[in-house]
Amino acid sequence: MEITGKVHEVGQVQQVTDTFKKRDLVIQYAENPQFVEYIKFEATQDRVNLFDNLNAGDDVAVSFNLRGRPWTNKDGITSYFNSLVAWRVNKVAAGQPAAAAPYNAPAPADISSENNEEDDLPF
Repeated sequence: MEITGKVHEVGQVQQVTDTFKKRDLVIQYAENPQFVEYIKFEATQDRVNLFDNLNAGDDVAVSFNLRGRPWTNKDGITSYFNSLVAWRVNKVAAGQPAAAAPYNAPAPADISSENNEEDDLPF
């Protein structure tokens, strides 16, 4: 998935445990300029450096994966959490759409009968 917006805030690297670190990025997303949304992304482990060269106000395209997971508390109540995990961030020129990655469609398959026989399938 990909979304384009303006950098609002770049968080500091957080060392959560001895073996796990993460960093947050908040962008302003204005699909409707009257109602600006603030979307928080995270980068983990060796990807925390994705946000190093970003500053508030930069226009960016963020490629990310949507992740979700359950968590059950001590009382047995389960809650669900979503995360937007960034894996690529590109600066874009103001007002310009992000360049889409090229898509190479597979060649169409030939489904015609070789010897022009009638197909006996009911659909």
